[in-house]
Amino acid sequence: MLRSFWKNRVLVAALAASMSTLSAGCGEGDDDKEPPDTRPAKLRVIHASPDAPAVDIYAEGQAAPLFTNVKYGDTTSYATVPAGTYNVQVRAAGAAASSAPVYSTGPLTLGANASVSALASGLLGASDNTQSFRVLPLAEGFSAPADGRARVRIVHAGADAPTVALDVGDDGSSEVPALQRFQDTGATGVDLPAGQSFQVGVLAGGNKVTAFTIPALPSRGEVFVIATGQLSAKPGATNGFGLLAAGVGFIRQNPVVYALHGSPDAPPVDIFAGNAELVDNLTFGQLSKPIQVPPGTYTLDVFAHASGASRPAGHPAGADSTPALEAGGRYLVVAAGFLSPGAGDPATSTFELLAFADGFAQDKDSLRLRVVHASPDAPEVDVAPLENGLVPMHAAYNDVPYRQASAPEGLALPAVQAQVGVAAASASNRAPVARFDFDTAPFIGKGVFAVAAGALSPTHGEGEASFRLVAVDTGASPWTATALHPVFP
Repeated sequence: MLRSFWKNRVLVAALAASMSTLSAGCGEGDDDKEPPDTRPAKLRVIHASPDAPAVDIYAEGQAAPLFTNVKYGDTTSYATVPAGTYNVQVRAAGAAASSAPVYSTGPLTLGANASVSALASGLLGASDNTQSFRVLPLAEGFSAPADGRARVRIVHAGADAPTVALDVGDDGSSEVPALQRFQDTGATGVDLPAGQSFQVGVLAGGNKVTAFTIPALPSRGEVFVIATGQLSAKPGATNGFGLLAAGVGFIRQNPVVYALHGSPDAPPVDIFAGNAELVDNLTFGQLSKPIQVPPGTYTLDVFAHASGASRPAGHPAGADSTPALEAGGRYLVVAAGFLSPGAGDPATSTFELLAFADGFAQDKDSLRLRVVHASPDAPEVDVAPLENGLVPMHAAYNDVPYRQASAPEGLALPAVQAQVGVAAASASNRAPVARFDFDTAPFIGKGVFAVAAGALSPTHGEGEASFRLVAVDTGASPWTATALHPVFP
C-alpha cells in the first residue's frame, strides 16, 4: 500500500540552482576562459511528514545510502556530493538497496557549491492532493545576519493548517501577513532577535489560532523553522501541530488552561494572573474559554466578579499556584472548596484551585474517563456503573479523595448507556449517595473529565449549589462542559 502511494504521487522536484556559464568563444579568446566551478554541492534531509515512517535516502544507482533511518523530526547532517543532476530515492528504513524505491524525486539539479535542504512534508496517507506527501527542495541563500540577530526561514508545512499570518512578539501586528501551505518566507530568511526567547502568534482569518515560545536563537545564526504536524491533533501528540527547528528539535504550542467554577457557595468570579484578567464572570458549573500562556508557573488570584478588566483592590477570595505548565500541555483548573469561612471542615474545604493535566491516552474505540473529586463536603468516594442498584465493592474508580483524581490516562469505557453511582469509599452499605444516567456513546474516541462538584449536603447557605457531575469533553477545541444532575428512582 505504501509503495502504491508513493508510485501514484511521484513529485518531480526541480531545483533552479545558479551555475557558472562558460563563453563559447574560440581562437585568441580561449586563453581567457574561466575554469569551470568544480566545487561540490551539499544536501541534507529534513523529515517533517508526521505520518511517514523512518526512511533511508539514496542517490539512484548508488549502493550505499546517503542517509539512514531518518525519522519524523530528524534533520540529517549535510552530505557532500559532486555538482550534477540526481534522482533521489526513498526506501523504508532497512530495506535492501536493490529493492524498488517507495518514492523518487525525479531530476534534482545540485549546482556547484549549492546547499540544499530537501524537506519531506505533507501526509503520507492523505486522500486530498492539497495535503499529500511531497519533497520541497529548498536552496539555501540566507542573507548575512547582523550581530545580535538571526536569519530564520519559516516554512509552512502544516498539512491541515490554512494560510496563516505570523505575529512576532505576539503583540497584535503580523510581520508575515500571509503564508500559504507548502510555501516559505524566502531564501534570505526573516530577521529576528537573537539571545532571548520571544513569542510568535499564529493567526488564520484574522483570528489567533495558537502561539509558541521560541527559544533564544544564536547570534548570527541561520535557522530553518518548519510548521508541521496536524492542527486537528492534540498539541502534545507526536503528530500535533508544532514548529520544527532544523537541527534543534520540536517547539510545542504554548500550554492552554481551562478554568471550571466548582465552588458550591462562590458567586461568579474573575481570575487574574498579576494584573492581567484571564477569566471574566465565570459562574458555577461553567467552563472558561481556553487561556493560552507561555510555559511556566503562575499564581492565579480569584475575585468576586466586578465589571471591567482591572484587578480589584484588596485581597483575592482565593489564590493558588499552578503546576509547571509545559509546552504542548492542556490543563483543567477547578475552583473548588467553600468560600464562606464557616462552611464545611476548614481542613479539607477551603476555597482553592485544583489543577489537572490532560494525560488521556489516545483511544479511538473507547471513551477515556477520568474522575475528579472536587466536592468539598463529600467523603472519599467510589464511582462505578451500578450493579443491581448498588456500587460494586471493586468499583471502576476506587477510593478517590477530595482534591484528587483517578489515573491520568483515563479508564477505557465502551459505548454503553449506564446508570453510574457514587458511594462513600468506607461505606459497607453500597447504596449510592447519588446516581447519574450516563451515555458514553457520544464520547467514544475522546477524553472526558467527570468532575464531582457542588455540595453533597447543601446546608451552608442560601443558593448553595448541589452535588452533580460536570463532564468536560476534551475531544475538540475548545473544550465543552455538560452538567449531569442526579436522578432518583
